[in-house]
Amino acid sequence: MDILFGIHPVFECLKAKARPIERLVLAQGASSRSLQEIIDLARRSGVPIRFEPKAALDRQTAGGTHQGVLAVCPARATLDLDDLMVGLSASPLLVALDSIEDPRNLGAILRTCAAAGVEGVLLPKDHSAGLSETVAKTAAGALDHLKIAKVTNLVSALKTLKEKGIWIVGVETGQAKQYHELECTMPLAFIVGNEDSGLRRLVRQTCDFLVSIPTPGPIHSLNVSVAAGIVLFEALRQRGVWRQR
Repeated sequence: MDILFGIHPVFECLKAKARPIERLVLAQGASSRSLQEIIDLARRSGVPIRFEPKAALDRQTAGGTHQGVLAVCPARATLDLDDLMVGLSASPLLVALDSIEDPRNLGAILRTCAAAGVEGVLLPKDHSAGLSETVAKTAAGALDHLKIAKVTNLVSALKTLKEKGIWIVGVETGQAKQYHELECTMPLAFIVGNEDSGLRRLVRQTCDFLVSIPTPGPIHSLNVSVAAGIVLFEALRQRGVWRQR
């Protein structure tokens, strides 16, 4: 079982109804409009609610910032690649993550993916942070709004995407082509690599395009979650998402 904690992760899990919640635990005496919204939604959904001392929530979350609420629910299920491919749009926007080891980076990337409407995320089973409580907290509810596939061999998975007409775009420092020069209206899967070493060699060689983000300042690299956000929202800009709303 997973323990989700914090107002945003718990609220989004309740709202998404992507997995059942065994029980909701609130700190005695905690009160806010957001907590009341969670209580009301839980009651409408028939989720059992308990009120316990704040110290009990502190123990269950190992001292995490729970904001007075936690939810006990089954672990977040992942898909295989075939399931992820079902129901994709004609020009999907996907993200693949190569060896992202920091759970906070992973959570931040997943939150950005959910905000950008990414249709699927590929994670390697090895060489990656797992979908832990820290990831869930940082993702602020994004896990319950994303289709996430865990793949045994990321290179093979990328080749499968290419066979389906999806172009693979590696994002890496030092490439001649800049991200805004890429045509982003075609079916795309952006891939970002390890926080220190970037994309692995075979992954890099599998990419159709390699793009970089210009950094004219004295620091010549970006946090991987920031880089993912920049390229994703450039893709949305080119696709006219804002004009459609």
